[in-house]
Amino acid sequence: MAQAVAPLVLLAAGGTGGHLFPAESLAVALNKRGVAVDLATDVRAAHFEFPARNVHLIPSATLRGRDPVALARTTLMLARGALKAWSVIGRIRPAVVVGFGGYPTVPPLIAASWRGVPTVLHEQNGVMGRANRLLASRVTAIATGFRVLAKVDDAVRAKMTFTGNPVRPLVIEASKVPYDAPHGDGTLRLLVFGGSQGARVMSDVVPPAIEKLDASLRARLHVVQQARPEDIDAVSAHYEKLGVAHTCAAFFSDLPVRMAAAHLVISRSGASTVAELSAIGRPGILVPLPHSLDQDQLANAGVLQEAGGAVRIVQAEFTPERLAREIVALAAEPARLAAMAACAKSAGTVDAAERLADLVMKTAGI
Repeated sequence: MAQAVAPLVLLAAGGTGGHLFPAESLAVALNKRGVAVDLATDVRAAHFEFPARNVHLIPSATLRGRDPVALARTTLMLARGALKAWSVIGRIRPAVVVGFGGYPTVPPLIAASWRGVPTVLHEQNGVMGRANRLLASRVTAIATGFRVLAKVDDAVRAKMTFTGNPVRPLVIEASKVPYDAPHGDGTLRLLVFGGSQGARVMSDVVPPAIEKLDASLRARLHVVQQARPEDIDAVSAHYEKLGVAHTCAAFFSDLPVRMAAAHLVISRSGASTVAELSAIGRPGILVPLPHSLDQDQLANAGVLQEAGGAVRIVQAEFTPERLAREIVALAAEPARLAAMAACAKSAGTVDAAERLADLVMKTAGI
């Protein structure tokens, strides 16, 4: 008797962690269910270790500005990608194609719609990005990372199912660690980071803010800070001068573990960061990236702020003086920190990968 062939799902995700991490989590969930997975991505993810049967590199480009020449080049590149994806989908015959946002997902999902293959679009942010808005009317179903998605019409809303943002196994393990609020004059652990590439503003603002604290509060601090390689020496020297215990690095491979150990997190508010912060349940001071056309990080931070789990500070107001005031206020109220941690966790979803896998299999009919 011939062995049954496992159904195949093609995942489409751009070459950044914000798109690849949730796709990776879904791949793991599908593999556990006996579903094979291929990945369609761009050249940035060529060396990313991904649990896929095959990786297909699809040409892509991002629309930037309104320069006619640049627009023509981008359109041509997306068209090339769609033709390549058309060929790949015809050859591998997936049961469904799942996109995780960004322009690298446009060619595979467009090609899938041309071929009549069911499609699922996952929107990780609190507001739908430009690439996903372009695709929304074409796809079969839309999964959302947040319960409320701003600025969508009724036709798109009818396709939406809340799944949450899939998080990595490290995050799921870290979510099992209960929040231990700081006690009296004990250590106050701060975790500071700015996303996968770091953020200069964190290096510019956080050390001067800590310098403004009373010496008694500075003595309690242990700061773990991610910084760009070119900023690490200056950040470390600043903390050394202040006598503040600290650990600085350009990248922390165990960031979820460090998040679980923190009393307070100061960070950007990308979709993956907010998903991990809420899944683990830690209070945050969130500083959205200010220059995004879609203002997705502003919306993401707003969701966690409305839930009571974070303080949102727009970058124009993220000064050493403002940050110092927030740290002083929170350090003086351990019960408030504990309440924020609980509120953050109430907004989290640790089983998002399984929820998304359910929707994908339902859409595919497998």
